[in-house]
Amino acid sequence: MHFIETRGNDGQYPEKVSFSEAILSPISSFGGIYSPVSLPDLGTAFLDAHTGSDYKTLARAVLTAFDIDIDAAIIGKALSLYDTFDDPTNPVPVVKVKDDLYISELWHGPTRAFKDMALQPFGTVLSSIAQDRDEHYLILAATSGDTGPAALETFKNKDNVQVACMYPDGGTSDVQRLQMVTEDAKNLKVIGVRGDFDDTQNALKKLLASQTFKATLKEKHILLSAANSVNFGRIIFQIIYHIHSYLELVRQDAIKNGDKVYLDVPSGNFGNALGGYYAMKMGLPVEKILIASNKNNILTQLINTGAYDLRDSEVVATTSPAMDILKSSNIERILFDMFGSERTKELMLQLDDDRHYQLSDAELQQLQNIFAADFCEDDEGKAYIKETFNNGYLMDPHTATCFKAYDTCRDKPLKTIVYSTAEWTKFSPVIANALSGEIDTHDIDALNSIAEKAGIKIPGIIKSLFDKEITQKTIIEKQDIEKEILAFL
Repeated sequence: MHFIETRGNDGQYPEKVSFSEAILSPISSFGGIYSPVSLPDLGTAFLDAHTGSDYKTLARAVLTAFDIDIDAAIIGKALSLYDTFDDPTNPVPVVKVKDDLYISELWHGPTRAFKDMALQPFGTVLSSIAQDRDEHYLILAATSGDTGPAALETFKNKDNVQVACMYPDGGTSDVQRLQMVTEDAKNLKVIGVRGDFDDTQNALKKLLASQTFKATLKEKHILLSAANSVNFGRIIFQIIYHIHSYLELVRQDAIKNGDKVYLDVPSGNFGNALGGYYAMKMGLPVEKILIASNKNNILTQLINTGAYDLRDSEVVATTSPAMDILKSSNIERILFDMFGSERTKELMLQLDDDRHYQLSDAELQQLQNIFAADFCEDDEGKAYIKETFNNGYLMDPHTATCFKAYDTCRDKPLKTIVYSTAEWTKFSPVIANALSGEIDTHDIDALNSIAEKAGIKIPGIIKSLFDKEITQKTIIEKQDIEKEILAFL
């Protein structure tokens, strides 16, 4: 399997790279990223063959179909990390909530968010490659709340790897922040940035593309990579749980193999939805992918009108902060797959220069053949949380946005898989407010009140955060990010 550049080749990069090369150096010509040359066919026969497979067996089969250049022993070691999830036999439970709505719970790993599904194995793969090559890497991560804790967890104390993780100060939940700022491994640096997620992601992409920064690192004998979903090493592991979730519905006799379903995805940086898109192209029977946004509804605008317009937009803080994003990196891979590298380069440079691009009518129709979208206001989300809790299911505010898309975007009575990206514990003040009207509740108080109301226990891994020492205290202006990272190294 080879990977090519989303914006074409500028003569300074190889025209094709292997999987290992793409994950070690994820930025390509003209500031683009890497996408697969082709996708394997995993149609009905593959699904039939894996109806009885456990998650790790399915994952190994998907990775084998991609024919990636990673040793089988490393893949086995990476996939064994799913054994540390709540249920090693089924790390992604799929729960029936309504007659035609099932929730795929992606948050049963160590940081209680869906990013563990990709970053747990990805960290092992990348650090193993680095050790095999006797190379040392700086891994950059920009987070809206979930990538950071998951990246720090997977890379902590790993040899040949250092991590600089940037988060928007005040732009995450308290639990997400505590998961980062209490990390004390010597190879980790956590940086609070006065700004929003787009500021941290822009800094990440700028540094990844900077020849000057890379040259400075080279003097220190350090190479550069990233843990964000600009890195296809993240995406390849996200494809797997879409296939697993479909097979879970088959195993539960909710559908027969071959029946189409809706995938309903809360979307920020679009990596989760992209995994579903690739799974669909590989043969998963999907009617459409429903894109759920919050008030930062740039993706709804794109899919409904063809316009990606940031000219009068600023990130708005919402009750689903991991989706408080305006510039979604993985849209670029959708554009590339649908319209090719020349058009993708044109559109992405327009977005960089003019903060705006407009798809043609034909391009918009092509996009709408796959995707439908709507956005959910905070009050609507809290109403969904309360209603669903009263019907016996407790969910976080990101999952709640999917219920709006479920209500408004489907035009056929098909089973729908909602992807739940975070455990309720990570956003407890919002949920406490939704359930009982509590206002300005501290996280620990909200956790306790919800646990009592729901008759459940707070996971120890979350409760213990409030007793840990704050070890990462850096908060800086966005223009000081590069200087701070170099000081860490």
